[in-house]
Amino acid sequence: MKVTLENEKDNVVKVNITIPAEEATTAYNTAARKIAQYVNVDGFRKGKAPRHLVERQVGEERIKQEALEGLMPKVLSEVIEENKLDVITQPYITSYDFKKGEDLNVVVNVETRPEVKLGDYKNLTVEVTDVPVTEDAVKETLDRIQKNYTENKIVERESKNTDTVNIDFEGFANNEAIKGGAAKNYDLNLEHSNFIPGFADQLVGKKAGEEFDIQVKFPEDYHDESLKGQDATFKIKVNAVKEAVVPELNDELAQKAGNFKTVDELKEDVKKRLEESRENAKKVNAENEIFKKVIENASVEIPEAMIDREANAMLADYKNRLSAQGIDWESLMKATEGTDNDVMKNIREDAKLRIKNSLVIDKIAKEEGIKLAPADIDNKFKELGNAYGVSPDQIIKSISKNPEILSSLSQQAVNDKVRALLFENNKAEFKEAQPESK
Repeated sequence: MKVTLENEKDNVVKVNITIPAEEATTAYNTAARKIAQYVNVDGFRKGKAPRHLVERQVGEERIKQEALEGLMPKVLSEVIEENKLDVITQPYITSYDFKKGEDLNVVVNVETRPEVKLGDYKNLTVEVTDVPVTEDAVKETLDRIQKNYTENKIVERESKNTDTVNIDFEGFANNEAIKGGAAKNYDLNLEHSNFIPGFADQLVGKKAGEEFDIQVKFPEDYHDESLKGQDATFKIKVNAVKEAVVPELNDELAQKAGNFKTVDELKEDVKKRLEESRENAKKVNAENEIFKKVIENASVEIPEAMIDREANAMLADYKNRLSAQGIDWESLMKATEGTDNDVMKNIREDAKLRIKNSLVIDKIAKEEGIKLAPADIDNKFKELGNAYGVSPDQIIKSISKNPEILSSLSQQAVNDKVRALLFENNKAEFKEAQPESK
């Protein structure tokens, strides 16, 4: 087999391959026999028709394509290995000259990984902002704990807009009862109501036992077509008015909030957890700043085709996530007066940075001889399992159906090792954040 390489633009290598006639003929004959198994030729059982009749039935070109499909994976694997081509996409045939009994000439385009020029990635110093734990932060956390144990207590007074009212209600529109528009003993938070605009406002200033009607208008964009923009009347009975009572910060609350005997123990635990979060944030921020500096120091020319592929993949992922939330892409574009092209303009820079990050990580891993061990992948299985609340065995079962997951986890494991190496070999100087002026 004869192979010549020509460097094209955008990291594409044009590979000219000449396969000896004997090997090409064997591939053609194998393809013809394979196709004959599925071709109906009058007067012959499948697989028993003479080759010239099979060729007449399906055409020689179809057999040549089948021969190439069987032959080229092995050929390309040898070419890539022998020429040490760092391939990043599936090679594709651009042309071929396939004559029976003659050498087979095939031209293949191979897109290779762009060359990364690493700058300094060790012995760097970066400045990282450190946010100290303040008394205000401790107080805010304690306030949240108090609010978590808020209780609604019945009060004998008129309702305020911060109360919850327990009501019976029944709605009517167009002189007919609204389907699903009635309920008994319904607790409605007047401060955070998601009812029709104006509904909750008309329940302010009411006492338990009062019965009255309220008038509202359904929004023009209401989900039920029959109620869009319609006037409606709701018959209301107030059963109770409830006030939100936040408990005092005392020993009793501390015992409810956790395994604490006193409020002082609770405060100490809050401080401890905030300090742990601070230390974790310092490490993560330091890793990010170091990595950002390493990326800035590196240079690489990324082909437009590579950016396009990444941007398209990001856009497809974004659309899928919106769809999972019940958001229709076309409707969103219409509402925002946007287009795919507008979104792509914004995505392309992110795609370019993502590609550069990946290329730099792979380059450092290669330079440092970073290899993955089975334990590294096992840890990723555990992390993914913990994130989704499933066992590592279930993750492995999912991977058997979708091998791309394993590739993604492997890349994440390499990323983790490279970032750990960078953290160990560079220095972070922490600067306390200045308190905001009030």
